[in-house]
Amino acid sequence: LIIGLSLFAIGETLLITANLGVSPWTVLAQGISFQFNFSIGISTFIISIIVLLFWYPLKQKPGLGTILNVILISIVIDLSSPILPYPKTFFYQILQSIIAVFIVGLGSGFYLTANLGSGPRDGLMTGLQNLTNQPIALIRTILEVSAVIIGFYLGGIIGLGTLLFAFGIGPAVSISIYFVMKYFK
Repeated sequence: LIIGLSLFAIGETLLITANLGVSPWTVLAQGISFQFNFSIGISTFIISIIVLLFWYPLKQKPGLGTILNVILISIVIDLSSPILPYPKTFFYQILQSIIAVFIVGLGSGFYLTANLGSGPRDGLMTGLQNLTNQPIALIRTILEVSAVIIGFYLGGIIGLGTLLFAFGIGPAVSISIYFVMKYFK
């Protein structure tokens, strides 16, 4: 769980430092950090707490993984941000963005297979799906697009990295879950 969450956060930070656009919820965290002068880690923590508040009416129950997700990802983003590379050329920005998506996928593989509680956004997704009986894909898409729109409005960065994440994270998580289940379970 801890390895997975740490890798997830490092991947997110690599996407941030590549400066080509970030994942949907990080667009929102960036926008909040720009508006309120918080670090992206603090903004991520605040978003996670707000999302958790929506769990109660949806009858979702947090686990150890949920709590560690909120705390650890925020801390690792802030601690790794000053020490990770900030590439200057487009080629290295693209390369770092691709690597970032794979690292987030690998972290997700470890985190998800630990089965110790869903992350705040995943719990919101499953809670809304249970409430509305709409397809998970529709619910997740609405949540992700909403995070991007609000984040962009607040000043978050959307770009090629956002597209790489959007199209690459599904396959990266799928491959990583297979890898983790085959070699670590």
